[in-house]
Amino acid sequence: MNSTASSVHPSAAMLYANTDFSQLNWLETQWVNWYLWIGNPVIATGLMSFLLHEIVYFGRCIPWIIIDSIPYFRKWKLQPNKIPTAQEQWECTKQVLFSHFMVELPVIWLFHPLAEAFGMMTWQVPFPDWRQQLPQIAFFFVFEDMFHFFAHQALHWGPLYKHIHKIHHKYSAPFGLAAEYAHPAEVMILGTGTIAGPLLYCWFRRDLHIFTVYVWITLRLFQAIDAHSGYDFPWSLQHLVPFWSGAEHHDFHHMAFVNNFSTSFRWCDRLFGTDKKYREYRARMDKMKKLNLSKEEFEKMERQMIAEAEQEGLRAEAEVESYTFTGKQKTA
Repeated sequence: MNSTASSVHPSAAMLYANTDFSQLNWLETQWVNWYLWIGNPVIATGLMSFLLHEIVYFGRCIPWIIIDSIPYFRKWKLQPNKIPTAQEQWECTKQVLFSHFMVELPVIWLFHPLAEAFGMMTWQVPFPDWRQQLPQIAFFFVFEDMFHFFAHQALHWGPLYKHIHKIHHKYSAPFGLAAEYAHPAEVMILGTGTIAGPLLYCWFRRDLHIFTVYVWITLRLFQAIDAHSGYDFPWSLQHLVPFWSGAEHHDFHHMAFVNNFSTSFRWCDRLFGTDKKYREYRARMDKMKKLNLSKEEFEKMERQMIAEAEQEGLRAEAEVESYTFTGKQKTA
């Protein structure tokens, strides 16, 4: 039984005054208890949204930190000779926490009042059926991927790269924690794709529940962290879903600086031809795997290929940084 609220938020107890709790499942009951415990639905939603982000982000990073510390997993590491040190991970964590509290916290806190104004439900129970949530989440994934593809390419334009996006490219061999290691402006720009999908959906449909948004944010964080993990396991999703990007796709972008600008899917890069060098690299790697090489010979050739890709990337990066706002290259 859905509860309804007046235009001005009353207390949580008043919101649920006519709710039949016997019809709620366990999760919906805990949802109600959270709002009743906090008392103010605006604070309850804002606090829950930020806590969800922090718990999911760092919770998903912990397994990758552990994996990085265990040599057994190096055989699946895309750049096996580049393991993040404890110092690198701590420096990364400090920047991520700064962005979370100084940039993402205000955005997260303001998102739900704006979305509510567009028709999104927050405190209401019961939750929507999964059959309603599934197409909504699919739309968010597609929208974010396309937005990120074009925005990410824009961030590789000279001045924007040099003053904003270069921070994220500090690590040529990314790791889970580095998923949101970025300039505050980049966090805002690329984060727009994550929240604009739900906002647009609310504007047109007005049947979105914030619980669905939480599912979307959780999946999006998993995708971003896993894409930066630096590992390609036989059971990784891209081996089951061919158009899924995954770490193997995004790791090349950090290593070689060019190609592979999308997040979740491969089709934008394929459609616009921004995966040519990546596909050439993978073709060479696959050919090398078919040769009857010893472990030492394979590792030597792999290191050589990675070094060549990195050198090409450094040259491409230098060329990008040489451009000014006028589009002309600097002269010596």
